[in-house]
Amino acid sequence: MKINNNISAVIANKHLLRNENSLSVSMERLSSGYKLTHAKDNPSGMAISNKMRAQIRGLDRASQNSQDGVSLLNTADGAISETTSILQRMRELAVQAANDTNTDSDKEAIQLEMTNLRSEVDRISSTTEFNTKNLLDGTLDRKAYADDVSRLQVSDSVSAGTYEIELTHAAERAHVDGKTPSGDVPDGSFTVNGRKVELKSTMTADEAYEELRKQCEYGNVSAEKDSTGKITLKSGSYNDEHEQVLGTAWGEGAKISISVDSNDAKSKEAADYFGLKDNSMNPDHGENAKVKLKGSFSSTATSSVDGRKITVTDNNGFEMSFVLDKASETTGETSTIKPNDGTAGASNRRIKIEVTDIGPMDLQVGANTRQQMAARIDAMDTKSLYIDDLDVTKTGGPDLAIARLDSAISKVNENRARIGALSNRLGNTISNLDNESENMNSAISKLRDTDMATEMVEFTKDNVLQQAGTSALSQANELPNLALQLLQ
Repeated sequence: MKINNNISAVIANKHLLRNENSLSVSMERLSSGYKLTHAKDNPSGMAISNKMRAQIRGLDRASQNSQDGVSLLNTADGAISETTSILQRMRELAVQAANDTNTDSDKEAIQLEMTNLRSEVDRISSTTEFNTKNLLDGTLDRKAYADDVSRLQVSDSVSAGTYEIELTHAAERAHVDGKTPSGDVPDGSFTVNGRKVELKSTMTADEAYEELRKQCEYGNVSAEKDSTGKITLKSGSYNDEHEQVLGTAWGEGAKISISVDSNDAKSKEAADYFGLKDNSMNPDHGENAKVKLKGSFSSTATSSVDGRKITVTDNNGFEMSFVLDKASETTGETSTIKPNDGTAGASNRRIKIEVTDIGPMDLQVGANTRQQMAARIDAMDTKSLYIDDLDVTKTGGPDLAIARLDSAISKVNENRARIGALSNRLGNTISNLDNESENMNSAISKLRDTDMATEMVEFTKDNVLQQAGTSALSQANELPNLALQLLQ
């Protein structure tokens, strides 16, 4: 029996400390609910669980991102819905104006409402926002760039790249030269595009010109005077600072028809006062632009022209449209195209169009990089819809308005369909993300969470062992006292 080294006490203390550590671990797991609280508990399990935690938080954030995207699309759809209602009303007014029971003043009253509705379409386009981000002004449309063109629009099927168009002939307006009026104003009348210009001998020269200008404007013709007073008629008329770019002002659809009653000397005299002659059997027409497709266009691509508007189409929904700016137009009465390099004598002009993937809003709909969905919304202003120059007071104006508004409504419907399809897709994305997050949480729970029943068994066992070890240590510490009996 030894008293310097109580081996029994050392052994009992060793097991007691071990049981105490085990009991402490069980207590920590039971109180925290986690079985991985330190890296030493399971180094590989800790690494795996941390990656899964990052994935779960990313999935939850992506789900919220998708919900924000749905909210944005719903905002845009609501605004476009109101635009659709306005376009329907404008079309109704155009149909009303097409009825010849209306007088000029009636049509002007209809046009007043058309003008205000047109302004409202532009206001909705420029002010509709979500989180201060403009939605309908083209901010979220695909970006394409080119010099000397405007209203450039591309469909989803147009791949990013450089497209080249060679302009071989610029668009022209119908053009009729007159003369500088002189002498007394004669009595008589003639028509310009169906509008009667009636002159009276009691008129002054300025009043006669104003009568010509007013009736020409109703007939969709501009009557202009130069510095010498010479009269020139050009197809298309401008008001409200809206420029006409399509065939009624430019191209083959533009015309100036002057009709003089050959049996009425006064009619001929009235037309001669402005230097105008009868051309009703052969009206003066404008000329469409002529182009050749170059660059990245495929061999099956085709182009169509309406005045200064060029539209290129191809298979699989490929469509690109734009309007040639005045830098590409003819000057004066010639058809010479301005050179693109500033040198004299160039006959053709090449226009390069850069189409990018930039523009559409990228919604982060996944937990990892490059898991995005592009949301594209076309511009919904009157210029993009080609209804900015509608005027039902002009000859042919109501019919033109009906056709243009039908096209605008079709484009708006196409845009809304794209938004609706994307919104539905985001709904499916949200459901998938939520399911993925749920399953990921279940998987990480198996790695990190404490099995309370199993851990309670371990805790109870360790607790009993600790009590037993404490008792054993107490008794082992009593053993040296027995040595005193040997010394008595």
